[in-house]
Amino acid sequence: MNESRFQSILRGRAGKILRVVCWILLGLGLFILGLLLLVWFLTYHPEPVESVPVTNRPDAPLLSRTRPFTVMNWNVQYMAGKNYVFFYDLLDGSGPDVRPRREDLDATIKEVARVIAQRRPDFILLQELDEGAKRSDGENQLKELLALLPPEYGSHASAWYWKAAFVPHPKVLGRVGLKLAVVSRHRLGSATRHQLPLMPDWWVVQQFNFKRAVLEVHVPLAEGGDLTLMTTHLDAFAQGTDTMERQVRLVQRLLGAHDAAGRPFILGGDFNLLPDRAAYDRLAPPQRAYYKPDTELATLRARWSSIPAPEHTQGPDFARWFTHFPNDPRVKGPDRTIDYLFFSKNLRVEAPAVLSDGLLRISDHLPVMATFQLP
Repeated sequence: MNESRFQSILRGRAGKILRVVCWILLGLGLFILGLLLLVWFLTYHPEPVESVPVTNRPDAPLLSRTRPFTVMNWNVQYMAGKNYVFFYDLLDGSGPDVRPRREDLDATIKEVARVIAQRRPDFILLQELDEGAKRSDGENQLKELLALLPPEYGSHASAWYWKAAFVPHPKVLGRVGLKLAVVSRHRLGSATRHQLPLMPDWWVVQQFNFKRAVLEVHVPLAEGGDLTLMTTHLDAFAQGTDTMERQVRLVQRLLGAHDAAGRPFILGGDFNLLPDRAAYDRLAPPQRAYYKPDTELATLRARWSSIPAPEHTQGPDFARWFTHFPNDPRVKGPDRTIDYLFFSKNLRVEAPAVLSDGLLRISDHLPVMATFQLP
């Protein structure tokens, strides 16, 4: 075989190999593109700021400046109760439980409704309400809770902060849906969802993860003007990132805007942040891993009034202001404060409290409640 014939054969074989490689790469590219499109369509992609629907009962009264009103803030832990150590309740993900039993979901939501009906707050700021999630049998927990409450609690707004048609985590493997909500005995105005900064991660993982938010609801006043109520739930597993700093900064900007406009506001939430260094030092060493020694919440507590206030969490009765009872078998009772009400300085507060009597088995969080008076 002469040299030119040999080179021609080599070129032909190389061309075939190149075409095969190109087809393989094209197929792989289409597969990856299809996978990314599937991830996108399975998950939730909110705008940075967007309006959310508000429901009002027809005869809901307007709030008046002349009368005090009460606010309850409560993370109800998707009505799971306290009989479990879920996989995410331990930092290494080794908790043995995946989901609550049906009977515990039913019993817990009745207890939540009982406490609310007994205390009769004017406004309830809620976190961790499931809707359509596999772990709670697809129920709409806000709807179920409203059905158990007196009819006066017919005004409400809610916003998603975790939503996906399917999450491929081995201990989820199904639909998720989690909401913030404001429930009211009074007429509500407009409502807005503000997206919080996301925890850094691979793009695909980030799509299936929480999309933490602030739900802002305006409450029109009988005499004109309005009160702003907000509820939020900051990230819980952000160790080694600046997520909490960035989320706190956004919250600070929101509150600063209301201050600048002279609008009275109340923000309630599960902030997943300790109040001060003393609270960090009091925790058992394994529990400190969730937090930084110097809390990211310091800027908010320095600028705005809060419940629990610094004099509560730093005083001799600091344990009365614990709001969290982790589902960790090493923790035998409430041992930290991570839930708060922040409010503008033009509001007067009375009877601030963390409600704990008889409530320790309802949720891993305790309600924070206070009475306020508008200027």
